[in-house]
Order: sequence, then C-alpha cells, then structure tokens
Amino acid sequence: MALADPVRRAIVARLSLSDATVNELAAPFGITKQAVSRHIQVLESAGLITRSRDAQRRPCHLEPAALETLTEWIDALRLETERRHRRLDAVLTTLQEKHHR
Repeated sequence: MALADPVRRAIVARLSLSDATVNELAAPFGITKQAVSRHIQVLESAGLITRSRDAQRRPCHLEPAALETLTEWIDALRLETERRHRRLDAVLTTLQEKHHR
C-alpha cells in the first residue's frame, strides 16, 4: 500500500500544506533525492499525487479526491473491525458466564 511507508506518509503530510518539488520534499529526509523520487512515483501510481511543470519547476500536488476515497475505505474498515470486536466481546462474555456457573 502506498501509505504503508513512513516517508510516503510524511510526503503526503507535507503536500497537504502546499505543493513542493522533489528537492523540497527530500530536504527533511536523510535519504537521496532518487529515493524520494521513487517514493513519489509510488504515490503517483496510487493516484494520491500528481506532478506538473511550472517553468523549470516540477511541483508535486496532493490529490484530495484520492485521499477522500482512501478515507472512506479506512472508515468502512474501522467500522467493520469495531463490529467484529463487539461480536468477539459478546462471545467472550458468554464463555465467561458459562465458566462461572
């Protein structure tokens, strides 16, 4: 998954503030610009960011619609997980009650 890596999550967080070039995105990391470029390619392939050309600059842009889709998926997954935990809690409670009889 594109956001499984902490560097890619940090890149997305940075782009949520404003557009940035590869050099600007690479600055806070102790990795090469080439490594940051590979992370950007993964995010681009996932549709989370795009790049454009502005004279000599090639800024990266966050794609909010893609993040909204991701957020909806995460919310649905969270709700399903909570439902399963409630079912498990009910089963464990039933087993405990049977054990104490």
